[in-house]
Amino acid sequence: MNLFDKFRRQKLMSITLMMFTLSVGILIGTLVNTQVHAAKGQSVAPDATPLSVPKAVDSSNEFTKLAKRLEPSVVNITVEVAPKAEQENVTPGPQSRNRRQKQNPNDEGEDQGNPLRQWFGNGAPEIAPQSHEVSGTGFIVDKNGYIVTNNHVVEDAAKIMVKLLGDPKEYRGRIVGVDQETDLAVIKVDAGTPLQAVTIGNSDAVQVGDWAIAVGSPFQLDETVTLGIVSATGRGLDQMQPYGKSNAFQKFIQTDAAINPGNSGGPLVNIRGEVIGVNTMIATSNGGSEGVGFAMPSNMVVRVYNDIIREGRVIRGSIGILFPTEIKPELLRGLGVDHGVMIDSVRKGGPAEKGGLKAEDIIVAINGQSIKDGDDLMSRVSDTPVGNPLTLTVDRDGKKMDFKVVTQDRMELYSDRSDIVSKTFAPETGKPETGNPVKFGIIPRALTDEEKNLTSDKKGVSIQRVDEDSFAEEIGLMEHDIVTAINRQPVNSPDDVRKVAQSLKPGDPVTFRVLRSARNSGIRGVSRQPAGEPETAVKYLAGTARN
Repeated sequence: MNLFDKFRRQKLMSITLMMFTLSVGILIGTLVNTQVHAAKGQSVAPDATPLSVPKAVDSSNEFTKLAKRLEPSVVNITVEVAPKAEQENVTPGPQSRNRRQKQNPNDEGEDQGNPLRQWFGNGAPEIAPQSHEVSGTGFIVDKNGYIVTNNHVVEDAAKIMVKLLGDPKEYRGRIVGVDQETDLAVIKVDAGTPLQAVTIGNSDAVQVGDWAIAVGSPFQLDETVTLGIVSATGRGLDQMQPYGKSNAFQKFIQTDAAINPGNSGGPLVNIRGEVIGVNTMIATSNGGSEGVGFAMPSNMVVRVYNDIIREGRVIRGSIGILFPTEIKPELLRGLGVDHGVMIDSVRKGGPAEKGGLKAEDIIVAINGQSIKDGDDLMSRVSDTPVGNPLTLTVDRDGKKMDFKVVTQDRMELYSDRSDIVSKTFAPETGKPETGNPVKFGIIPRALTDEEKNLTSDKKGVSIQRVDEDSFAEEIGLMEHDIVTAINRQPVNSPDDVRKVAQSLKPGDPVTFRVLRSARNSGIRGVSRQPAGEPETAVKYLAGTARN
């Protein structure tokens, strides 16, 4: 090996050694620097071990499954309420709207306080005279868009909007019918696609201690689910002052599942996901849930719903008697009976009078089955189809006597007693029709006695609602207008209006003859016509029919 080769080899080894030394230095420096930074990053708690997020594991249970199953069927309802001065025959609503309560008597009984002091207890102030919104909950019971909710959610509504889960669009809702006695209502939306309905359960099977799940939109928080148990069944409010007294149709399921403002109209379901009630009210001293909530049983809901979709209202039987709401047992025992209902008065010309019943008779049985009290009597009579006979066993002066009585429609029997029956008129039911029917875009109703006095022949229909962007709105029809004729055809009922609409084709001329009172003459919010103004004025409004 020559000198040059030896020198080159030594130089290569030196460079290799230097590179190795440099690499080791860099590695050691990196490790030291990392440890220093790690020590600095955990200088507050150097002996603590950092946490890590574990892999997600499905922990669903039966309640999780129920919540997911119910979500598509529970809807949020927003209602625009017209200014109070614009509402006709204003009926104070529930306290969920900050309104005072009215007094509602029982059918066949004396006056009783309205129990629906929903959320705020006593003394809530009147609403301000301006439009405002309220919200509630409902649930789909038919794939074609039929929804059950509370009457107090939608009453006095100028506009109803319904929001479905996962659908950004809001749908216009219309009232199919309401029942003030049970505080239930049926509304409908046209979503253009089949909707997912709930499963209805049998509330007679509900027992104290059963699981109860409430679903709704409290405080406008959509799809809120709360859990509790059934605290009581058949609960009246008689003993719960200051909430008043419930009538025979208001026997609730009590639950401690949290129910708050906005839950009204939502479903109460059992562990199988079946609807066993409609969340209606709570007992509260602070406006929120205190674990005492009430739901209208599903069996009553079914009965009311079926009547509404058939007739537009609930038809209840009556025999035309009044009786005290409370009869002391010792009073009956002193008269020689241990159960029954004493008649206070008999409606002149009513079924009871025609059947031979008198005041002070004590009804002890119907069709051979004993009557426990007034609620029992009311329930059984009202559930008897109109026109069906009943055999009433009566104690008269210590003698048992049987009388045949045929039930009559309660609303017809007491049509002149608004203190006994709530005058709820059926809006258009929206029954399917063939072809492309003409749609006026109005909801007509029968005239009140006051409105009949505004017409020369006491005939016509009142417009309860005018739909937005409809034919009716286009030609200038307004709520509270009284329609007496369409194309010179007299109309005296909602059916007459529908018949005229069905006889027309899109493009046909339509002329409405309307009586318009001072309240609709451009002076909104007045309770009477200005001096010198006529009480009503005849107007003709015309346009071209459309589908």
